[in-house]
Amino acid sequence: MVKITKDDIIMDVLMMDRGTAPIFIKHGMHCLGCPSSSGESIEEACAVHGIDANKLIEDLNAFFENK
Repeated sequence: MVKITKDDIIMDVLMMDRGTAPIFIKHGMHCLGCPSSSGESIEEACAVHGIDANKLIEDLNAFFENK
């Protein structure tokens, strides 16, 4: 089973399943195609955008658990 953590790179999660894109967008990460998404961890991106990383991780893991 897939387990997403704050250390995961945004683009790696998107490559696991493109269905995660709406979850990122729902949480306020609208720049999924920007170069930073290829090297920035979820935790780093959340800090920059003022997003609750724990809630985002929770929603991403719920997505993968329900697949």
